[in-house]
Amino acid sequence: MTADSVPSTALLTGAGGADRESSNYTARHLLVLEGLEAVRKRPGMYIGSTDSRGLMHCLWEIIDNSVDEALGGYCDAIEVILHDDASVEVRDNGRGIPVDVEPKTGLSGVEVVMTKLHAGGKFGGGSYAASGGLHGVGASVVNALSARLDVEVDRNSTTHSISFRRGVPGMFTEQGPDSPFDPANGLRKGKRIPKTRTGTRVRYWADRQIFLKDAKLDLETLYQRARQTAFLVPGLTIVVRDERGINGEGKTEETFRFDGGISEFCEYLAQDKAVCDVQRLTGTGTFKETVPVLDDRGHMTATEVTRELGVDIALRWGTGYDTTVRSFVNIIATPKGGTHVSGFERSLTKTVNEALRSTKLLRVAEDDVVKDDALEGLTAVVTVRLAEPQFEGQTKEVLGTSAANRIVANVVAKELKAFLTSTKRDAKAQARAVLDKAVAAARTRIAARQHKDAQRRKTALESSSLPAKLADCRSDDVERSELFIVEGDSALGTAKLARNSEFQALLPIRGKILNVQKSSVSDMLKNAECGAIIQVIGAGSGRTFDIDAARYGKVIMMTDADVDGSHIRTLLLTLFQRYMRPMVEAGRVFAAVPPLHRIELVQPKKGQDKYVYTYSDNELRQTLLELQRKNVRIKDSIQRYKGLGEMDADQLAETTMDPRHRTLRRINIGDLESSEQVFDLLMGNEVAPRKEFITSSAATLDRSRIDV
Repeated sequence: MTADSVPSTALLTGAGGADRESSNYTARHLLVLEGLEAVRKRPGMYIGSTDSRGLMHCLWEIIDNSVDEALGGYCDAIEVILHDDASVEVRDNGRGIPVDVEPKTGLSGVEVVMTKLHAGGKFGGGSYAASGGLHGVGASVVNALSARLDVEVDRNSTTHSISFRRGVPGMFTEQGPDSPFDPANGLRKGKRIPKTRTGTRVRYWADRQIFLKDAKLDLETLYQRARQTAFLVPGLTIVVRDERGINGEGKTEETFRFDGGISEFCEYLAQDKAVCDVQRLTGTGTFKETVPVLDDRGHMTATEVTRELGVDIALRWGTGYDTTVRSFVNIIATPKGGTHVSGFERSLTKTVNEALRSTKLLRVAEDDVVKDDALEGLTAVVTVRLAEPQFEGQTKEVLGTSAANRIVANVVAKELKAFLTSTKRDAKAQARAVLDKAVAAARTRIAARQHKDAQRRKTALESSSLPAKLADCRSDDVERSELFIVEGDSALGTAKLARNSEFQALLPIRGKILNVQKSSVSDMLKNAECGAIIQVIGAGSGRTFDIDAARYGKVIMMTDADVDGSHIRTLLLTLFQRYMRPMVEAGRVFAAVPPLHRIELVQPKKGQDKYVYTYSDNELRQTLLELQRKNVRIKDSIQRYKGLGEMDADQLAETTMDPRHRTLRRINIGDLESSEQVFDLLMGNEVAPRKEFITSSAATLDRSRIDV
């Protein structure tokens, strides 16, 4: 009983008053939700949320039912259609949902699947050896959350159909979810069809009483899921058709089919140059678990059963530094991992260490490589298949079956060891390259950690270890302190006079720093400018970066307002994005915004500034028009700043450095994956994609923005 259910007077009368009121709390106050009512009352429990994510989850539930037919070998084509009336349709050529009567409920198989929670063919009854559905609530949940749902089943030489309105079976007299509806049980038999034609078609309209107004299906996310599923089920064709075009235009159709399976998926995910070929690690294992099994009399009996778990892993190492591991259970993605991923990573690290010791690539005095070293540059697709896996929640983001850890670890240890210790010439050379990469990663990590330990904020007696050109601030308050990375020594001189030395530090850099996207970690650390920046910030770099150790609350890039300044700023951003990304993610990296022009007023009025600063050519034109409209006279010579060094200290302080007047641009990374692709395109080693990008984008350039 909550406080909201008790009258306010009872809350004020003390224990005696509460005792008198407690007699009103009886069994009639208890609400029992029957069937699909619970789904409509608490949809978040079943689909995660009622926003776009929950709307997409409903579609996944229907698609996964068709994919389960493909996993069983009964279906090779699935079609997903986004209709222009806000409905979604999923078609397959599988066996079709059973249409005969289920003896316990007296309902047809279609009605049982669509209206009864925890009902379906995936509870160990032999219909599916491995499937993505487990709890028997997917289709019925979508039905409960749909204003209208139509099902057509081709089976037994007949097309069977039935419709539902928010989970209630019946018949609509017209098209659309708002047409008149007559509740009625039972399937309707339609036209005769060839005996060989089987399949299921589900079309539904999401209930806008449940989902948020701005919830919508994302076509790109649907493409990604369809592509991923086609990779995981070789030979399956998935067609996604979007018919939501405006005035008949803009309709699209994409077809996904990949016969190479997860090996091809691994190649698709990998963005860097390969160090070795894609390796396929496969195997099986068995385990026992006690589960309730439905016997012939309809009773649930606890029975110890033997399960088989199949493991199929595709992996390859590349020259990059990032790790991409995608994991799946019966083709259902587990983005948060689980026991199968834990077993994979543990066994891979152990096997790599054993290979390093046996080949003596790791010296006796050196420690074992850690997981991050072994996984550096790795792209892997980890899939397991088993009957009735244990997930955490209906959204199935984490696998909980404990036996998966042991079985996956055993398969990885056996198969990966065979590759790393192979005596064949090509395989031996590739294995050596993988092991060398792991050792190099470990040594770089240790060197970076030692480098970081030496960069902690020094006391006054130890500050001599910092770069001599650093003009540090006096304050030890990290939250308040600011580091300005200044372009050139000339600007440094002016900035020293303009800064507040209490909390503003200055670090000059000479021209354009190293492009770290094209360089190795060792080259980056050897570069004087990059090394100085990392040393001054004092939090390390790469995977060992510790944002809590950063010496400054803000890092501000202060470069000239020209093309060279923009290039230097881009190079600095590349350094931060690659080696100090947590600073950007925390919103602690900024770009200063110095003015481009200074307008001097003739005889300014009382309270009016003598100088007006503008930050773009467009702002200059608008300011001049505004001053002319107000009959304010200005000097004919409008100063155009070519660099920070041209400003006087008071001008630089007022416009760019003083927190009371300045403007800063916060650097954000909204989408890490897309930002990495952009950095790799614009700053990476591959010239051809960059040339193609520049050529194709030339027509969209605003030529007025070019500083000439």
